[in-house]
Amino acid sequence: MSHIGKQPINIESNVELIIDEREISVKGPKGTLEWTLPKGIGLELKDGVATVIMKKEDKNLKKFYGLTRSLVANMVTGVTKGFDKRLEMVGVGYRSRIDGRSLVLNVGFSHPVKIDPPEGITLQVEEGIIVVSGINKQLVGDIASKIRAVRKPEPYKGKGIKYVGEKIRRKAGKAAKSA
Repeated sequence: MSHIGKQPINIESNVELIIDEREISVKGPKGTLEWTLPKGIGLELKDGVATVIMKKEDKNLKKFYGLTRSLVANMVTGVTKGFDKRLEMVGVGYRSRIDGRSLVLNVGFSHPVKIDPPEGITLQVEEGIIVVSGINKQLVGDIASKIRAVRKPEPYKGKGIKYVGEKIRRKAGKAAKSA
């Protein structure tokens, strides 16, 4: 059995967890998230603590036991605190700006790249740092990876879009190898 799946999920007083057979809904101060539980997995709510239960012992269900607990815990955290990812731009002339709801990137291409975020995701630009925030952890990470994929950091000069705190492994160029 998964050690992660056994851990209880503390539900704060300002969060409402609604379980309707396999459909679960989490409402909080920042919004509402919904998700469908896998077949054979249940969620039990007692005294502000939710626990994930397997309805029967099955080898295939063990895969989803810890995953379900993590996803429900992330939903609870998302509707209370929210999630954010920070990306930084490294390169001469690399710029980003917000145009309405869209993010416009100038990263060395002949044209600006426009990224439209889905509902529930907000984008901000603060002095070369792009902040992607929202209540759905999976969606925040997905949009942040799409922004990073526009111009991945390259290993020779380190130019590109990278996560704040990400270490780029640098390579020696041809001139450094021959010397």
